[in-house]
Amino acid sequence: MKQIQDAYIVAATRTPIGRSHKGFFRNYRPDDLLATIIRAALAQVPGLDPKAVEDVIAGCAIPEAQQGLNVARIGAVLAGLPTSVSGITVNRFCASGLSAVQMAADRIRVGEADVMIAAGVESMSMVPMMGNSPSLSPNIFTRSEDVGIAYGMGLTAEKVAQQWKVSREAQDAFALQSHQRAIAAQQAGEFADEITPIEVTDRGVDLQAGEAVAKTRTVSLDEGARPDTTLEGLARLRTVFAARGTVTAGNSSQTSDGAGALILASEAAVKRFGLTPLARFVSFASKGVPPEIMGIGPIEAIPAALRYAGLKHEDMGWIELNEAFAAQSLAVIRTLGLNPDVVNPMGGAIALGHPLGATGAIRSATVVHALRRKNLKYGMVTMCVGMGQGAAGIFERV
Repeated sequence: MKQIQDAYIVAATRTPIGRSHKGFFRNYRPDDLLATIIRAALAQVPGLDPKAVEDVIAGCAIPEAQQGLNVARIGAVLAGLPTSVSGITVNRFCASGLSAVQMAADRIRVGEADVMIAAGVESMSMVPMMGNSPSLSPNIFTRSEDVGIAYGMGLTAEKVAQQWKVSREAQDAFALQSHQRAIAAQQAGEFADEITPIEVTDRGVDLQAGEAVAKTRTVSLDEGARPDTTLEGLARLRTVFAARGTVTAGNSSQTSDGAGALILASEAAVKRFGLTPLARFVSFASKGVPPEIMGIGPIEAIPAALRYAGLKHEDMGWIELNEAFAAQSLAVIRTLGLNPDVVNPMGGAIALGHPLGATGAIRSATVVHALRRKNLKYGMVTMCVGMGQGAAGIFERV
């Protein structure tokens, strides 16, 4: 029997996150975006022989249409990887990208691979949140305890806000902090190490000249953070999921487009190709919770991931808690007693955006680089997951 071995992250990068429908990636196909970020990750390890890559695992929450037909394999081919490199698309909704990292690490840890690529991609501009033709089994509605599967995410956030007594004022204050932290981090250049600038082409028509025009520009920052956000402005927003609710567009995550990719390697591969480990993948956990309060998923997943690692949450120097909604983020922070200073120090999805299946890979890149930049030992990526799940993964700087 082979011994469990360590899996190291040797490259980690992501695209900027674009606003869906009107943002800079609105016309950028997700399979092309995935290919672009895979190439960028490979460029970080020039000594690595691409033929050594065993598999590409890519997370995608709505794997259909432009991001269907096994987008992982398509992205691998479009990225120029040898055809010997296979690909598989995985879906755990918002934790798809993190699950891709976990699965890639596990292949290495059990000795089935030496080099793996883990990624995530989502275009919410091209593929709607529920897909093009959503269809739920009628059996979901035959038992009252199953109906939560059909709840919209916003309604689950309202239920979390009610049960955990998270006020509208607290949610708006949390949202404001997310924007303020994101803007401060952008101005300080804190995202530079993790983001690969991407060229986008804007196409239109010059009516006077009667011809099509195309302009190419380079985008290098997430476009969701708003420096003009104020508590007063957030307070004026109407609730959108419940008439007497507290959840608004302002204290919820932004629908977005983006991709991220990490390259993982065994110790043998690190030595063979002269690679520099950035971090070690330590542990992962996924847990289920009642679907109608899916936002509390991290309350169950975080203690499990810590237990598997033999660590405590106080050991975490950096925590990326995906801000699906301010209500669930605050419920998680308060219930587990997390230190707010180490949770999303550079803002979260309320400001930066949440491209569903890509977010886990994107935030993993954030943690890997933050640990090195701030000289911290351990970091975590965690999120709630639609239909009642939570996930958490722990990384160690090396």
